[in-house]
Amino acid sequence: MNAQYVLIAKEPVPGRVKTRLCPPCTPQQAAALAAAALADTVHTVSRTPASRRVLLLDGTAPRPRGWTLIAQRGAGLGERLANGFADSAMAGAASVLVGMDTPQLTVGLLMRSAARLSTQDAVLGMAEDGGWWLLGLRDPRHAAVLAQVPMSRSDTGELTRKALTGLGLSVADGVVLRDVDTAGDLECVAAQCRGGRFAAAVDDLDLR
Repeated sequence: MNAQYVLIAKEPVPGRVKTRLCPPCTPQQAAALAAAALADTVHTVSRTPASRRVLLLDGTAPRPRGWTLIAQRGAGLGERLANGFADSAMAGAASVLVGMDTPQLTVGLLMRSAARLSTQDAVLGMAEDGGWWLLGLRDPRHAAVLAQVPMSRSDTGELTRKALTGLGLSVADGVVLRDVDTAGDLECVAAQCRGGRFAAAVDDLDLR
């Protein structure tokens, strides 16, 4: 399947990212963890065959080599997601969007998710907390419905699925992953991506 990958991310500024890690983390530690997770995710997406790779950014950050940089726009997350799909849409290519909270994602996971779009209209990778970490759309225009979906809730994943099926779309299930929201997620996720920057950043923490 001809697909591009879109990574939605926030500039890792202390006090603006991963605030639910504080406490026990300091804002500086939380930002360092966010930066490490972002770096790991960029590395994985960069190694995945793609028509294009887009960093959909809130804030400022260096553009990864070979990537397209697009600024986020919109009030809430749902609106920013909808606009992000629209602003990054590429003729003849499906769009697969991921966030920066799952540094354990792999090239294989991304490729299998994109492949599902050969036979399905959408693929939705749920997060363990009820949200979602990946959304692939054969036609990115269908993402407009996300502007009406409540985000950052325990039922966001199911509400997203209902919104998509409500358009008459077929939705395939992606792999369920645990994303990094609270301190309780750190060790579990780090154990799934040993050798990466995020795992090293977790190892460097001194939260005693």
